Amino acid sequence: MHDGSGRIVVQNLTKQFGPVAAVQNLSFTVEPGSVTGFLGPNGAGKTTTLRMLLGLVTPTAGIGLINGRPFHQLGNPARVVGAVLEAQGFHPKRTARNHLRVYAAAIGVPDSRADQVLQLVGLGAAGDRNAGGFSLGMKQRLALATALLGDPQVLVLDEPSNGLDPEGIAWLRTFLQSYARSGRTVLISSHLLAEVEQTVDQVVIVSRGQTMYFGPLASLREQQQSRVLVQPSDTAALVAALQAEGVTAIEQLPDGRIAIAGVPAKQVADLALTAGVSIYGIQEEKADLERLFFQLTSGQYAASGPNQYAQQPPQGSGYYAPPPGYQQQPYQHGYQQPPSGPQAVQPGYQQGYQQPPGYQQGYQPQPGYQDPASGYQPQPGAQDVPPAQQPPPAQQPPGPQDPPSGYQPGQGQSGLGGGA
Repeated sequence: MHDGSGRIVVQNLTKQFGPVAAVQNLSFTVEPGSVTGFLGPNGAGKTTTLRMLLGLVTPTAGIGLINGRPFHQLGNPARVVGAVLEAQGFHPKRTARNHLRVYAAAIGVPDSRADQVLQLVGLGAAGDRNAGGFSLGMKQRLALATALLGDPQVLVLDEPSNGLDPEGIAWLRTFLQSYARSGRTVLISSHLLAEVEQTVDQVVIVSRGQTMYFGPLASLREQQQSRVLVQPSDTAALVAALQAEGVTAIEQLPDGRIAIAGVPAKQVADLALTAGVSIYGIQEEKADLERLFFQLTSGQYAASGPNQYAQQPPQGSGYYAPPPGYQQQPYQHGYQQPPSGPQAVQPGYQQGYQQPPGYQQGYQPQPGYQDPASGYQPQPGAQDVPPAQQPPPAQQPPGPQDPPSGYQPGQGQSGLGGGA
């Protein structure tokens, strides 16, 4: 028989999968009346820990207890623990209501409880729809409804907000906090840090299968000093005024602002006013869970090699980075003629045509002139007439005729016989 406390206790829990240590000597306690966040990067051992706690995986060492007992000793565990590890255990052709009725019969609760939990999770209007047509967010709600069938004292949820829209996330946050305030125990794992920060009262942070922090969220924030970010008109004068007051934790930021730690924003503003320095912007930066989380878990899966994409320009910018070792040549105004000589000419370079100074083109075609086809031979008897008045080829004399008097081959002509 369990003690009915609603407390979760994990003591020196260890799980070894061959050479891989998924969980190493993990210990923490979850008290009733609070929402506890179980945080860690992917692969940190969160899901393995929850599976050991729920009797689905046998630990290599250590123990996990709920109400002072291992899960398999709870008697009717669905009345004590409601758990969701994966929101996928639905028959696609079964309606949401019938799905819940199957589980209600298995744990010994009336069918009416199915309709109650459907309303509780916001699926009352979707009870007669097949679960196979549900979205991921609706499946999350149906999985939570299944966990609530036995009105359990303890809720254990793995990534419960996955797939929920913003409205659903806000609803889940309110629901879990209300559930915990009624004296029950809520343990949720997640890597959605910003959302968990608004939901949980205490956190368990794990990395590499080990506990990095366990305690109230407020105590974790106190370990990180807040900073005041200031955009002054005269940085040097403000820094001198701060240092004169014994403030030394001052950092110059890349955007031109200065960050001051350990001093409230009001004191910084008063010192700036005394020093005659205008303040264009001032902001008090609070420590957030995400920054603290990265500090505690950094390096588990950090890439060891260089990031080949780190300095790539945005696609479509038209800019290409020069190769390593490239040296920019000094800019020369105006065009510079390439140096002469066979060694100076770059491969593939072709000298463009340059007209000599004072050059005048001798031949100027007349308006309407059409260049004859290559290889054209003047016909005997052709007259110096405009192209438009030339007879068509079909009307040419069938035989050769003597050239007119005075005709000399090669003489420049402006008509069809021109050879210039």
